[in-house]
Amino acid sequence: MIDCHCHLDTFVRSGEIESVVARAEAAGVTRFVVAGTNADDWEIYRQLAEAFPQKIFYTAGLHPTEVGEDFDARISLLETFFEKTPRPVAVGEIGLDGHWLPKEAAEAEAVFSRQKIAFSRQLLLAKKLGLPVVVHARDAFRETVALIDESGVDWRRVDFHCFAEDEAQIREINARGGRASFTGTLTYKSAENVRRAALAQGLDRLMLETDCPYLAPLKLRGKRNEPAFMRHTAEFAAELFNVPVEEIFEKTEANTREFFGI
Repeated sequence: MIDCHCHLDTFVRSGEIESVVARAEAAGVTRFVVAGTNADDWEIYRQLAEAFPQKIFYTAGLHPTEVGEDFDARISLLETFFEKTPRPVAVGEIGLDGHWLPKEAAEAEAVFSRQKIAFSRQLLLAKKLGLPVVVHARDAFRETVALIDESGVDWRRVDFHCFAEDEAQIREINARGGRASFTGTLTYKSAENVRRAALAQGLDRLMLETDCPYLAPLKLRGKRNEPAFMRHTAEFAAELFNVPVEEIFEKTEANTREFFGI
């Protein structure tokens, strides 16, 4: 299996990366796409991809909650990472986040406006480079879709990661050619909407992720998540789709390879 979206910088900083990778491999997770969110982790992930060739791949993007007043300079720096080796396999994690906005209305509007400008600039970068886009959309689905439409990015190269919307939203994404990937949230008792969305999308576009160190699957909820735990999500998905778990392994690996070109 491939963990299509994880944040391994936590384990690099704690000196645990080798053991985390070993536990993942023992659980059948043999490749990883690490998701860059800011200048603090882009170089860490570039070095990881260099140290683990053809095992760890990385994306680079400015996460919406990291968009400050200096976002223009940060995006200019981001662009230089696509000239380095190894090169990121996608632009992301980028998008819009309406959940963590300031409480004061005028300030929230200013922050959200910056997010939209930063998102649009990075979408244009992905279009120019011909790379996939990994999207973060929290409490901002409609605005996110509108900006992707406006950008002219090929929707077939768009993944809404950590999908938490409903069946109607995933059908809208799929109708445009896009897809969603799913975390351990799929296993949560309160996440019936996520399960409906996964079934509506079907196996042909299914990709699984941990988004670690967050969102451990139900059996391990409360623990710090790591790529090895994705096996629990895969086993749950096999029951959900009523197929052998080996089919989940094969489908998600093939879909992830095709999407990222790895």
